[in-house]
Amino acid sequence: MNFFRHRYRILVGPPALAVLITVAGCSSADDSASTAVPGPSTKVTKLCRNLDKALPTKLDGLDREDPEPASALTAGWGSPAIILRCGVVRPPRMIDPKVAEGGDPDAVAGGVNGVDWLMEKQDDGAYRFTTANRSAYVEVTVPEGQDSTGVLVDLAPAVKKAIPEGIAD
Repeated sequence: MNFFRHRYRILVGPPALAVLITVAGCSSADDSASTAVPGPSTKVTKLCRNLDKALPTKLDGLDREDPEPASALTAGWGSPAIILRCGVVRPPRMIDPKVAEGGDPDAVAGGVNGVDWLMEKQDDGAYRFTTANRSAYVEVTVPEGQDSTGVLVDLAPAVKKAIPEGIAD
């Protein structure tokens, strides 16, 4: 009996309590997505703020639920979240000749409703789309299983309105 009492004290003693507090502090009461906020130039930040104002409240039927930390450079819809980040750096595959020639099975260039995108398949099954031929790079990550066509169709008007054609820095 003393063995069990002693073991019980070890489990709920200071080390176990510290672990419990740490785990509770890291968990979230909601399913809010989180994402890294890009750090673009002042010029690109202004374009991204304009994009944020033009973004739809619904994307492919999903309500807008912005990720943490709150920023005009990020937006989200649904759960699992479709995440948009504006002002990201150019993805390396954007200038890869293999992609342009259609020789990369995990990266494809194409356009939807007047907006050019680089599509990259991610290791987790998600797809990442990054605008091309625009003055700022806009990245959209669509979780595995979500149809990306409606997402890109719904985003096209906002991107065309806020991010002019050109070459991003």
